[in-house]
Formats: sequence, C-alpha cells, structure tokens
Amino acid sequence: MKNIAIAIHGGAGTILRSAMSAEKEIQYRQTLQKAIQVGHVVLANGGTAIKAVLQTVQFLEDDNIFNAGKGSVFTHEGKHEMDASLMCGSTLGAGAVAGVRNVKNPILLANQVRLHSEHVLLSGAGAEIFAQEQGLSFADDAYFYDEYRYQQWLEAQRTDSVTLDHTEDRKFGTVGAVALDAAGNLAAATSTGGMTNKKFNRIGDTPIIGAGTYANNATCAVSCTGHGEYFMRAVVAYDVACLIEYKNYSLQQACDYVVQDKLVQLGGEGGLIAVDKEGNIQLSFNSEGMYRAYQLNNEPIFTAIYK
Repeated sequence: MKNIAIAIHGGAGTILRSAMSAEKEIQYRQTLQKAIQVGHVVLANGGTAIKAVLQTVQFLEDDNIFNAGKGSVFTHEGKHEMDASLMCGSTLGAGAVAGVRNVKNPILLANQVRLHSEHVLLSGAGAEIFAQEQGLSFADDAYFYDEYRYQQWLEAQRTDSVTLDHTEDRKFGTVGAVALDAAGNLAAATSTGGMTNKKFNRIGDTPIIGAGTYANNATCAVSCTGHGEYFMRAVVAYDVACLIEYKNYSLQQACDYVVQDKLVQLGGEGGLIAVDKEGNIQLSFNSEGMYRAYQLNNEPIFTAIYK
C-alpha cells in the first residue's frame, strides 16, 4: 500500500505555554485535529492531494482562531486584505491571489485562478472581479470582525507599528496544508490575513509560488509561515525542493538547513511543513512554537504547539 499523508500549520512565532490558557490550548488542538481529519478523509477515500489541501485550508479559513479567511487581521485602514496560493505537484499548476477583500475563502479563489485563468497570481480589485465571475462567495466586513483582532489593531495603531498577527506574542498566523495522495501526487496550499496594521497593500510570501508555497511530485510539497519578507528573499519553499533535487538531501536535511541555518543567518523567523514523495513529513521551525499537526496513513493524529 502506498503512503497517504497530510500535515498542517496554523502559524509560528513566540508561542509560550506560560501565555496560553488551558481552554485556549484545547481549542487550538481541537481545531488542528478537525482540520487534519478533513484532509485525511479525502485521501483515505482515494481523493487527490490538491483536493485534500484545498478542503483543509478552507476549513481553517472558516475558523476565526487563525489569521486567514474569517480570522484575518486588520490592515492600517481597518480592512482585511487576504493572500492565498496552492500548487499541484503532478502538473506544477499553481494559482494565487493577493490583497483580496471580502472574498470568503481566498484559497478557493486561488484554485479558480489555477483552473480557469491563464495566470498564476491575481491581486486586489481584479482578483475580486474574477471571483465574482467564478461565482465565489463574498462576505461583508462584519463576517471578518473579531474583537481580539480589533483590539490588536487598536494597539498597533496606538504605537504606529506593523505587527505579525499578534502584538504581545508575535505569532505569524498563516495557515497551510501539504499532502501526498495514494496515487503519489503532492500538493501544497497556504492562506493568510497578513500583518496587523499593514500599510501600502503589503504582500508577504504566502501568495508567492516558490517562497511561501511549492509542490513538485519529483521532490516534495512545502507550506511556509513566518516573517514573509525573509521567506521571499530566501525563496524558502523552492529552496527545500532544490536541495532534494540537486543535492540529494533528505527532506529533514533540506528543511533543517533552510529553516535552522539559512533563515536564521538572514534574520528570518518562522517555520514550514513539508511532505516528500515517500510520505516523510517534516514540521520545522526556528521560533518558540508553531501550531502544527499531521497524520500518516491511519496512524494516530499528531498535534503540537510548543517546541
């Protein structure tokens, strides 16, 4: 029997046990577990890796506990600008959107870009027009309102700072999924609301194929979370795949070298999840913690938050 595997993240950063209530930790772990189950059901029933990551990330976007979709943070103007991307390892087909507003599920829009446009990346108002043409769901500002996010934004406004999701504990709240299906195909998907109080339509690594998301059946599938500017400069997701393809690194060697060495030297904080064509899984990060989970075949679901 060929391996099936799925791994997810819900952001990385300074996530300390001392700063987490027991109730909140249970909520995070339960959401991670449910998200894994969404993708694993697809894979266990013979579904594709691309469908598994798509449905998993959509589930995470619909839960306001993470900074993506419904839980997206506020921009400097008090709006929500969301980014998302996904990539199919068998075809190298990819779709991405950046800076979209009021689109209920940016990951679904990224998939429509992949399937029904001649492009890879659409942004802003144009991407929203395309979403309307594709019949995707929109939601008003009230849908994206979260009191906790709003208070973060007020604090960031007060100090005129741009913060990575959470002010007091610096969490990089992207969500992502990577999967290997029974046919041996890989896929990766990533979605985020970006930085609290971000200005000038700032865009991070999430919608950049090769930086925040990458999948290739020949090597691996990768989804990143962290300080996007560094992940773009280091082309992190593609770098992991390149080390496997050109230097014959194992998945663990490639992930550890990029995340624990190259990124650290650059000053970049965060992490990634990855699965290779054999079903090996890596959850690598250089921050205090990363919301993460995975399931290989029918083994028990693994969830973790701290180092």
